[in-house]
Amino acid sequence: MLPGSHRADGVGDLTRAMVRVEVAWARVLGSDIEAEVRDWTPELDPVEVEAAGNPVLPLVSALRSRVSATVHTGLTSQDVLDTALVLLARDAVARVRADLTRIARALGRLADEHRGSVMAGRTLTQHAVPITFGLKAARWLDSVLDAVTDVDRLRYPVQCGGAAGTLSRAALSADPLEAAAAFARELDLVWPGLPWHTQRAPITRIGDALVRVCDALGVFAADVLTLGRPEIAEVREGAEPGRGGSSTMPHKQNPVLAVLVNSASLRAPGLGAQLHLCAARAVDERPDGAWHAEWPALLGLLELGVVAASQAAELAEGLRVFPDVMARRAEAAAGDLLAERGGEGDLAGYLGAADAFVDRVLERWRGGQDGD
Repeated sequence: MLPGSHRADGVGDLTRAMVRVEVAWARVLGSDIEAEVRDWTPELDPVEVEAAGNPVLPLVSALRSRVSATVHTGLTSQDVLDTALVLLARDAVARVRADLTRIARALGRLADEHRGSVMAGRTLTQHAVPITFGLKAARWLDSVLDAVTDVDRLRYPVQCGGAAGTLSRAALSADPLEAAAAFARELDLVWPGLPWHTQRAPITRIGDALVRVCDALGVFAADVLTLGRPEIAEVREGAEPGRGGSSTMPHKQNPVLAVLVNSASLRAPGLGAQLHLCAARAVDERPDGAWHAEWPALLGLLELGVVAASQAAELAEGLRVFPDVMARRAEAAAGDLLAERGGEGDLAGYLGAADAFVDRVLERWRGGQDGD
């Protein structure tokens, strides 16, 4: 079980998402089955799922035994599963986006509040020149804002092509293309103009955006872990009863949220790479295994993104900062931090454009808040 998986409740409910897809297509065919399947999540037999090679055929069989109307005709299994995954992705990304807003708000507050908190800058693990904690928080914020831009650019397409991407059986409708467009409207998705059975950019774009979210959150978490080490102690993860304890050492208060967010940032790129590998092997008119390998990677990345964003939001909102410790350490290392100017001078007078950079990032953040 992924630590924090309770934060992603509902993210991987693929069966229910497939039911939503079938309800929408039934409406396109002229039937309304929503009342008959409301609050119904069929139990799919894993043996039947294996026999079919995917969960759609067992779902359609269960659906046809429950409703009297025509269902599924004109679709293929990939249409249903791809569209269900897109629905899950849209919902998951919306949750990530909401938590990114929380993170940005907390980091914006820290950047503004600590724009004058001088600390040691570090490059390649060693003392460099003085910076401010406000600048460090502003850099975290800037990366989070980049991630917001990435997720806001995503588009969520319906998959509708029939057996080999020609909408052959959708000729039940007078206009198969209009049927596909109506299908998209029913689900509030985009009809991209043609099926994308073997053109997997819609999936890799979602994956890439989530990986970049985890990249940004990973840098934040890794910095918190470094600065929170007892021998540095410039920040500390907020305490929460029952969190961070040790099974053997009673003194421990482990920075669990930062550890888990850092862990997510290390796992996400592999899942994103898996999606690209599958995309490169999406052969013929519908793939023979690459498509199947894509589902667990995407579902895993959706869960990972939702959980990491939720944990990072709590981490940012509760982060404790100790500017007095930062100042003492910077003063003690002044000889190193001012080495560029011969080791002499005032730390606060050698911050360059740090304050202007904080202002620039805060201006960017405040300028985008109207859409939050």
